[in-house]
Order: sequence, then C-alpha cells, then structure tokens
Amino acid sequence: MSEYPSILLENAVNQMASLPGVGRKTALRHVLHLLRCSEQEVDQFSEAFTRLRKEVHYCRRCHNITDQDLCPICQSPRRDQRTICVVENIQDVLSIENTGQYNGLYHVLGGVISPMDSIGPKDIEIDSLVARLSAEEIEEVILALPTTMEGDTTNFYIYRRIQNAELANPPRVSQIARGVAVGNELEYTDEITLGRSIVNRVEFKS
Repeated sequence: MSEYPSILLENAVNQMASLPGVGRKTALRHVLHLLRCSEQEVDQFSEAFTRLRKEVHYCRRCHNITDQDLCPICQSPRRDQRTICVVENIQDVLSIENTGQYNGLYHVLGGVISPMDSIGPKDIEIDSLVARLSAEEIEEVILALPTTMEGDTTNFYIYRRIQNAELANPPRVSQIARGVAVGNELEYTDEITLGRSIVNRVEFKS
C-alpha cells in the first residue's frame, strides 16, 4: 500500500525527489507547497521549466547555455575578446563570474578526459577550442579545470594540442593558481579563493 493518499501526489514526489540533492521528505514539502499555490502560479512554474528545456541551447561559440545564437558573455563588447578561460561545465562559468575577478571569454568543455568513465578528447569540446584559436585573435588561454587527476590530464592534453596546432600567433597558456585545494571542484570553492586563483594564475608548464 502506498504511503501517500493519492497516486498523483506520489508521482509528483517521485519526480521532485529525482532532482540532485533532494530527498523524499524535502520533495514532499515542495510538492505540498505547490498544492497550496494557485493554478496560475503552478502553471507559471511549469512553463518556466518547459521553456527552459525547449528553448535553451548551447552557445555556438563557447558552449555556455543561452536562448540566443551567442550567449550574453560572447556578445558583450565590454568583455576582453583576447582571453579565453577554459572550464569543465556551466556551473564553473557561474562560479567564476560571481568572483568579479575575470572579464574575458569562456570555453565550456562539457567534461574532462576520464578513461575510467570512457570519456576521451573527442567526447568534449577540445577540437572547437583549437578551432577558435585559429579563427580568433586570442592572446591567453586560462586553464581553469578541477584540480584532480582528470583535470590535470585534460590540462596537459589541451596544452599539447595548442603547442602542436601551428597557430600563426600561439596564445600564452596559464592555469589558475593552486589556491584551490587539490581534488576540489570549482563550483564548491568559495568565491574569494576562486577569485584569487584567477588573478594569481601562473604559466602552464608541462
């Protein structure tokens, strides 16, 4: 017998509990809150996620999320167009933006090289990064990947790809300072530490 008085309530709780970090008790509280909302409020809530799934896609230049052809960062004339910060995922873009210490562009890989997880260089956006360096006048590439074995492997692979790309004007390659503890994901690093790591970046050495 179900622990819930309605199969619809149970289904809603199951869906809410499928979200990362949401347990069943928290899911039940969220669902009961929605039941207390007006139909219009619930419709607006539902429409926001429906439109998000249908209309949001990846920026054709940097692979950040956007509902336009280019994301707002790539479109902004106030951003430094000569610097690219390479990150693992979109959460890292948000984390670095929150520091207020970086004003260049981004390139979102969508992952890091991880043979254990069957993720190779072709599975993430490394080829498109090299293509950008050929097409754009980039002076510096900042590697801001996790300070993990997989992140370091990806850093080294990108560095070698840039070195072997025979670019007319090869960019300087740097990496964020090791103020970020080894093994940490950027999205869980406090903004002050992350900001200092960006400002105090160092030349990447193989």
